[in-house]
Amino acid sequence: MIDKQINKNAVIVISGGMDSTTMLYEFQNEIALAVTFDYGSLQNAREREFAILHCKRLGIKHLIIPLDFMHRHFKSSLLGSPDDIPEGDYADENMKSTVVPFRNGIMLAIACGLAESNGLRRVMIANHAGDHAIYPDCRPGFVAAMSEAMRNGTYEGVTVFAPYTNLSKTDIARRGAALGLDYTETYSCYKGGEHHCGKCGTCRERRAALHDAGIEDGTIYDDIVRANDHSPL
Repeated sequence: MIDKQINKNAVIVISGGMDSTTMLYEFQNEIALAVTFDYGSLQNAREREFAILHCKRLGIKHLIIPLDFMHRHFKSSLLGSPDDIPEGDYADENMKSTVVPFRNGIMLAIACGLAESNGLRRVMIANHAGDHAIYPDCRPGFVAAMSEAMRNGTYEGVTVFAPYTNLSKTDIARRGAALGLDYTETYSCYKGGEHHCGKCGTCRERRAALHDAGIEDGTIYDDIVRANDHSPL
């Protein structure tokens, strides 16, 4: 059963990363349903563990919907092997290989259908300003256009709620810290390993955001582990 209290009128798209987990906690009193999409990316499995954890902790109904066609038919380094993932900052040209074509459009469309099917009025997504340089389907123009399309395509006028669109990841981390979030219970790394690699764009962004927000970073990064490993080969 969906919790349909008067103030719970939203579906949230949650991956289990820093941004969507922060949004889950900040807006928990408005969220009736959470959905995680398994589209075959390298980080999906690790992220999903935390999405399950937090939804269960907050008592929010959580769905996992497979989108395996994306892994089969779409082209992106996120859908390949860890060796395909570029290292560097999001501003670097090579990071464009991590774009999964129209990923957010597909996810928002499905979440919109879930919202209308359950009598809900909003779909929440945690895109932020750090995404804008590389990911077209995270930019304000896309979000506004998608929201308008959803409003026009549903009887109840479902819209997108994306309050982090113009915030930096550091801003989001500060919000999470104020909520008492433990960011070690989130996952970011594009390579999907046991530990964060520390070198891919999302690891670098995570590291910088926590540092700039004044949050002690308890993340285990492989590049630090290896740098401190003085054992004989």
